[in-house]
Amino acid sequence: MGTALVVEDSLTDMQVLSGCLRQGGIDVLIAQTGEEALAKLSVHKPDIIILDVVLPGCSGFELCRELKAQTNTSNIPIVICSTKGGEMDKFWGMKQGADAYLAKPIDQEELVRTVKQLIKI
Repeated sequence: MGTALVVEDSLTDMQVLSGCLRQGGIDVLIAQTGEEALAKLSVHKPDIIILDVVLPGCSGFELCRELKAQTNTSNIPIVICSTKGGEMDKFWGMKQGADAYLAKPIDQEELVRTVKQLIKI
């Protein structure tokens, strides 16, 4: 069993993502902003981070870039989940260091499958 940090400012999306991860046997930590995510990461070391792009304060792209640049978080896989589902958005997300990019609305089975592949459960 692994632990995912879900960084999502929409309560509905947070509940959907958290619920399907828990059903897949994954523990969930939550944060609603990039700053809150950084604070959680200073205390917890999740196995994977699920990241929205549009967040209050810093964007998911900025947070992804920052996390991949820091030694203590650079090896944590990041899955970006965003309504920005165009090819350029996906390309840009991967350029920031994301390990996977899923467009919303999320295919819940695909999310759980992607997470399990990345954390090798």
